[in-house]
Amino acid sequence: MNIDQIRFPNLNIVLNSVPSGFHVFGFEIKFYGVLIALGFMLGLLIVQSEAKRTGQDPELYLDFLLVMTIPVILGARLYYIIFSWGYYKNHLNELLAIRNGGLAIYGGVLTGILIMIIFAKVRKQKMLLMADTLIIGLLLGQILGRWGNFFNREAFGGFTDGILAMQLPVDYFNYGTIADLHASGVFEHLVTIGNQQFIQVHPTFLYEGLWNLGILLFLILFFRYRKSADGQMFAIYLMGYGVGRFLIEGLRTDSLYIANTSLRVSQLLAAILVVVGAMLFAYVTRKEKN
Repeated sequence: MNIDQIRFPNLNIVLNSVPSGFHVFGFEIKFYGVLIALGFMLGLLIVQSEAKRTGQDPELYLDFLLVMTIPVILGARLYYIIFSWGYYKNHLNELLAIRNGGLAIYGGVLTGILIMIIFAKVRKQKMLLMADTLIIGLLLGQILGRWGNFFNREAFGGFTDGILAMQLPVDYFNYGTIADLHASGVFEHLVTIGNQQFIQVHPTFLYEGLWNLGILLFLILFFRYRKSADGQMFAIYLMGYGVGRFLIEGLRTDSLYIANTSLRVSQLLAAILVVVGAMLFAYVTRKEKN
């Protein structure tokens, strides 16, 4: 029985061995962490390139990366813990156990924005110009981070028989996860292949990665060759990401909810991002015209 399989049946793709990490001197390193680190490094390179193109000091963004990295990771973890407190209040020893996941992108983004505001004020920089510059790197990091979800077999949705449907072995998941999956209804559509049972689900991590790639390409192609008001790229990111996350979050089986309600935290924040982005875009555009 092979629990490391990942299958995309409607694409005729079968990945027989997809480990969640690798070992170095007996210590396991998760691909999730590797991809996050890679996202930071590649994000910095593309941000410094954008800074140079727009007449800014590229080293400024290295300083910013060094300042914000640890707070962003802690913010992403804290956000996840707050909205999963029902579990963590009984598992305090797992509060810092991030190697298997448990980082919420919203927590990281909101913390990063706060750090950027403080950093820009202290270093006397144009905050909206910094935001426009950083967005390209942030999107790249988000895209890579979603592939960390792929290796961890997380951030997927309910049952689907669509073209991108993904199959995962039931035996891969632990008891707690299986209980959550039962509640989501995916066990009503189990697929048996040989002597092994699979759940068949929406790969929502892939949907979001592709959506973010579309936003990234739009920003690069549209704004690279035209003059824009400071803040317009950031505003479009807020609107674009918000719309995509709102729609995709509705498909997921592992959403974080507000207290004991059926209101998904990420959908609420996504709607707020769209509104804030629209208001910011209108404001900076009107200011530029005047």
